[in-house]
Amino acid sequence: MKAIGVRPDAAGPQLLERERPVPEAGEALVRTLRVGVDGTDHEVINGSHGGYPDGAEHMILGHEAVGVVEEPNGTGLEAGQIVAPTVRRKPGGETNEYFRRGEPDMAPDGDYVERGIVGAHGFMAEYFTSPADFLVPVPESVAEYGFLVEPLSITEKANEHAYATREPFDWRPESACVLGNGSLGLLTLWMLEREYDRTYCVGRRDRPDPTVDVVERIGGTYVDSRETPVDELPADYESMDYVYEATGFAPHAVQTVSALDQNGVGVLLGIPEPWEFEVDGGSLHNDIVLHNKCLIGTVNSHVSHFEDAVETLQELPEWLLDDLVTTVADPENVEAAFEDGDDQIKAVVEFDSL
Repeated sequence: MKAIGVRPDAAGPQLLERERPVPEAGEALVRTLRVGVDGTDHEVINGSHGGYPDGAEHMILGHEAVGVVEEPNGTGLEAGQIVAPTVRRKPGGETNEYFRRGEPDMAPDGDYVERGIVGAHGFMAEYFTSPADFLVPVPESVAEYGFLVEPLSITEKANEHAYATREPFDWRPESACVLGNGSLGLLTLWMLEREYDRTYCVGRRDRPDPTVDVVERIGGTYVDSRETPVDELPADYESMDYVYEATGFAPHAVQTVSALDQNGVGVLLGIPEPWEFEVDGGSLHNDIVLHNKCLIGTVNSHVSHFEDAVETLQELPEWLLDDLVTTVADPENVEAAFEDGDDQIKAVVEFDSL
């Protein structure tokens, strides 16, 4: 079968030929339809994040997938059923307390592998296998965009955890800001626009730009961080009740605190490389304490978040889905899916169709 992977002796994604996998007991064989490409894939390719499976000379990419159950193999799934796979798996097949209680997304390093990212092959191949417990049903009506379930699930978890920090009191947020105008940022902005009176999206792109057009069509206000840095949002726009960071720009972790209003919460999802800069730690500490602000980090997601994401996917407007997907590449011409360009928002690799 065809697969897209990385090798230490080659630059960029490679078209590989692999044996079709055979499902073990409790696993189903899934025929892949589409796999999304995101920033994490680029980090894996350039070696700044993730790692190969033990003893492997290559790793199959891809963690945002949708496919069709080819062989249920006694799992209780049905042949022809559309599914989206979660990402984290038990390391070496060994379980631990996080997996036993259904919270692998909260496991520390070393207690998990992530398919297509660290320690396990991904889904960017014609077929993959997975335990049924990690396959989430997707309605056929949105199968074409089922690869978006994984990124949507990231925001479902981030929002759940961020809002949970405000549950002890009567929090009445009105404004929200997304840092980053990539595909995840735009999906999140649409989700927040339904909940907040005023929404903003911070980016670094010059007009005319397709992502800015999407921001404004969603109903948000686009903010150019080169003109208004995140910590100056209160002066140029307003203080934010909720800030969602999806850039990996290290200073944003500190700037978010200044952007937040009294009782505000900021959630960090970006993964920056090491970056040293000066911070007034005393003022930062005072600001968080005296104004009841909260800053949390979150990574990955699990089945419940995937299930919520499936519901959200069904509510996304068709125009937004069409505008987000800017490149559909086949395995033989996969380079197009990994190219960065001004018009690129979301690229996918298509292996098959319904």
